[in-house]
Amino acid sequence: MVLAELQEAVRSVGQAPVYWVSGAAAGLLCAALWIVYNISGAFFAGRLVILAALVMVLFIAGTFALVKKNSTDAGELVREGVQYYFRVLLPWLVISAVLLLVFVVITIVTVFTQGSTVDYEAMGILAVIVMIPTLFLTFFCDTAAVFEDLRVFTSLRRSIGVAAAHAGAVFSFFVVCAALVFADFFIFAIIWEGLLYEKLAPLAQYNETQFASVTPQLLITMIGPDGIWITAAVICLALLFIVPLLLAYKACFYRSIAGVAGVAPGVEKPLTGEYDSKGRWYKY
Repeated sequence: MVLAELQEAVRSVGQAPVYWVSGAAAGLLCAALWIVYNISGAFFAGRLVILAALVMVLFIAGTFALVKKNSTDAGELVREGVQYYFRVLLPWLVISAVLLLVFVVITIVTVFTQGSTVDYEAMGILAVIVMIPTLFLTFFCDTAAVFEDLRVFTSLRRSIGVAAAHAGAVFSFFVVCAALVFADFFIFAIIWEGLLYEKLAPLAQYNETQFASVTPQLLITMIGPDGIWITAAVICLALLFIVPLLLAYKACFYRSIAGVAGVAPGVEKPLTGEYDSKGRWYKY
């Protein structure tokens, strides 16, 4: 099941250029964030992260809708993205609020029980224990909202039900996604090192003590302004390839495990209804 949906996603992304719009948007936004961070600092970059996330919701919702309708229309990407924008955004806001509330509760309980000797490592482990199953069960809330036209809490319940009923397949899905991300990161990391080989060559002469003292700020200093722009270009290209594939894969996988029927290109969605005693058709 997992690999069949991956093949379908690869086929969809390869045959329809409109799917690459989400990757281009993600790449350009993250490249811009990287440049702003290195030029203006974390203050401005931190605020742009929120804006970039809100913009990406449009393309995420639109891409899911394209898979749902088997469409390749760029205009439909925007129209459906606007239509499903809040149905995709609101469930994730609810999830974020719940996780934040849980973290606050964990912090308060830890402070009251341990006093001044707070075990931050134990707090982190406990937070991860809560976060992982929450994200595992609610990960498909956005696809449920788009594919089945569900509202906020209904989409969350639907995601929990589908993920719980197909836990093994969902786990395999996450493994495949992790492998895809790792492969993409590995390939573009090699490209990045090749483009900046001359600037990074001194690192090869470092001993273990010197290498352990290398910080991100030192790396940025070594690559210089040109390296910052090259890094931005590599980030953009890396996301251009991986984001459309992951979004299409998530949509295809959900459609499969949830039993949601798609609409074939050029084929109208069948109507549902019934005939009365006189043979008249009533559409639901």
